[in-house]
Formats: sequence, C-alpha cells, structure tokens
Amino acid sequence: MVDVTIDLDSWRNLPAAQQPDWPDVDELARVVAELETLPPLVFAGECDQLKQRLGAVARGEAFLLQGGDCAETFAANSADNLRNKLKTLLQMAVVLTYAASIPVVKVGRIAGQYAKPRSKPVEVRDGVELPVYRGDAVNGLEFTPEARVPDPKRLLKVYHASAATLNLARAFTTGGYADLRQVHAWNQDFVKESPAGERYERLAGEIDRALAFMRACGADPEEFHTVEFYSSHEALILEYERALTRIDSRTGLPYDTSAHMVWVGERTRDLNGAHIEFVSKIRNPIGVKLGPKTSPEHALALIDKLDPEREPGRLTFITRMGADKIRDVLPALVEKVTASGAQVCWVCDPMHGNTYEAPSGHKTRRFDDVLDEVKGFFEVHRELGTHPGGIHIELTGDDVTECVGGGFDLVEDDLHTRYESACDPRLNRSQSLDLAFLVAEMYRETA
Repeated sequence: MVDVTIDLDSWRNLPAAQQPDWPDVDELARVVAELETLPPLVFAGECDQLKQRLGAVARGEAFLLQGGDCAETFAANSADNLRNKLKTLLQMAVVLTYAASIPVVKVGRIAGQYAKPRSKPVEVRDGVELPVYRGDAVNGLEFTPEARVPDPKRLLKVYHASAATLNLARAFTTGGYADLRQVHAWNQDFVKESPAGERYERLAGEIDRALAFMRACGADPEEFHTVEFYSSHEALILEYERALTRIDSRTGLPYDTSAHMVWVGERTRDLNGAHIEFVSKIRNPIGVKLGPKTSPEHALALIDKLDPEREPGRLTFITRMGADKIRDVLPALVEKVTASGAQVCWVCDPMHGNTYEAPSGHKTRRFDDVLDEVKGFFEVHRELGTHPGGIHIELTGDDVTECVGGGFDLVEDDLHTRYESACDPRLNRSQSLDLAFLVAEMYRETA
C-alpha cells in the first residue's frame, strides 16, 4: 500500500544547489521519463539489510569501510578497474576485521559516482572560459565548448554503466574472487613488497596463524568464500535520483534504487535546500558530509529532519574536517549528538579536508595528513568513550601517482607520472593498504 502522504517531489519547490544548467529541458524530460521505466539498480530489501549492518556500526558493534573513486568515468568502467578496486577494499577489510575483531561493513563509492559538485561554475584556461566539468553524468572532461555542454542523455549512460558495474561486483563478491584465504595471500604479497612491510608483518602473521588454526579444525564457513558488498554515491543530480526512486511492494515506502546508500555533500546539505528535502523522503541509509564549520545545532537539526524516529543505521555523519581542525571541531559535535540520544554512525573522510595544489598545478594530498586526520578522529572518540565507526576513502586499486607520501614515499615530482583522476586525487593501492594496517593499529589502541 503506497503511503500517499509522502510527497516525493517536494524538493522541487526548494533551492537546489550544484544542478546542471541543462540547455534542452525537453530532452531532460524525455531522459527522465525513460529512466522512470527502467528496472531498479538495487532492491529495497538490500537497502534495509545495509541499514541493519549500519545499525551495528552505530551501536559500536561493526566498522564501516567505504571507498572508491572520487569520480567514476565511462572510459574507466572496465572489468580490470573494478576488480582492482574491489581487491584493494577486500584486502583492507580483512586487516581491519582481524584487528578490530568486529565485522567490517563494505560499501563502495561505485556504480553511480559520476557527478561532482564544483566550487566554481566555470573554468578558465589561457583566457578561454567554459562551463566546469561536473562529472561524466553531466558533461565531458575535454576542454572544448562541445564537450562541456551539459547533456541529459549522459544520465542514461550513467544508469547502464552502473548496472554493468553492479552485475560484475556481484559476480566477483559471490563467485570465489573474494575468498578470504585468497585475499589474505594478496596481503602477504603486499607486506613482502612494501617498504613498511616489517611494521605490518606481525599482524599479517597473526591472521595467517588464525586461518591455519581454522583450517586444521576443519572450519570452512560460507562466509569465507563470499562477502556482502554494497554500493553508494553522492545524491547530487536530483532528477536522476528522483527518476530511480521506486515504491517498495512490501511496505509501500519509497527507496532510491540507484544505490544502497546515498549521501548529501558539504556543498548541498542546506537544511532548507532540495537535497536534504529529497533524502528525507526515501528509506535508504543516508549519509551527510560535515565540514569544519558545522555547528552542533546544525547536526542536531539534520538528525531531526532525516532521522526523526532515531533509527540506528539510518543516518551516517561523514566528517571531513582537515587534519589541523578535527581535534578542535569534532568533540563538540560528538558530545552534543550523543547527549541527544541519537544513534548515528560516525565516519571519518580524511581526504577532502586535506587537498592542496602542488607547484606543478596538480591537486594532491599528503598521506601523512590523511593519516593524521584519522588519528585525530580516533583520539576524539577514545577520549569521549564513543565509537569511531568507520573511514570513507577516495582510492583506486591502480598504481597511480596522485597523493604524496605512503610506504613508497611518492613526492610531488612524481605526480605527473601517472595522474589519472578526473577530479580529486586518490590513494593508490599501496597507500590504501598502508592506511588499513595503520588504522588497524589505531583500532587496537582504542579498544
């Protein structure tokens, strides 16, 4: 039975930030109408299952690992790229699961992360001004007038690319590729190769002995061979998200079937804006990015708007403060939210607050800054007696050179070697695994 009291279009009456200036609104209407007829990319029951898993995170019984590309591109939507990303996330998850001795909820920034908010509407090169690149969902990366025109037909490409990605991800995670012993063997290879391998050798050895013990006991549970893996992206282009919103036949409630979880970014979390209004009406797990200027009062108002029933797993606060601010800003937020009785998931995004421009002109991040923000996140929660619920990372499974530092000590002069991101710099495979082992150490100190 459909709940007729839910107005899924109420957001249309509110200001909507970061939306493309579509030149052909009739074409947009045709695309939206077609999207509305297409099958859901995910199912309501899967979204509810993720909400249950995130409820465990909110209660301190699990840890969230959320990671993937800054911005997906159609050109990079290949089996090899997806396999490498999944491999990296699974490797990180094994290390974190063992170190924390609690389940790790695995959520990818995949199958829909094709649009990006931008700080300026235009880009200028050599005196030429064009609309800014807003992700493959909207326009092209090439700096030409033709490529930079927002094209609604790209939203259909997003849908089909996302469907292909989800199909492949399901095959990888249930077809043997995610087998625990295989993933651990990959980690052993990484430890041998890494300049920081000696530091990680002890933990890798502990995992190896634990697996050998279970093998000797004849233990071979199904959970060793498959993993639960969920999709997420920023709910930015509202016409796309609304077109993929479906009414669940079981409950009569609306779900955004473009992903299991969607989040609202720092630039679009206006309490009186269209994005918060839209996500308040859907039943998916919802994330909200919180920057360093977020007040406790604003956080509490977001809870009242998005999680009025105080449902564990419904709302995740993804903090993106910057390494130099997190220890000062985060405590008041956590204290006030905890005192209110709300059970939200606290997750650290150590990427977005630590971006700077190298002399070469490349946007980059220092691995040490990323690590320090995670350290600050753990320190605050340890001091307050609350649960550091997870990390949200922009990463790739490839050996790119986009962030400086890490075990192989990339420097700014290396950035040009293999800088492939369409938008923000990502941790490469080695840096991601370095981070997982270091976070594992932090978690053990916190426990």
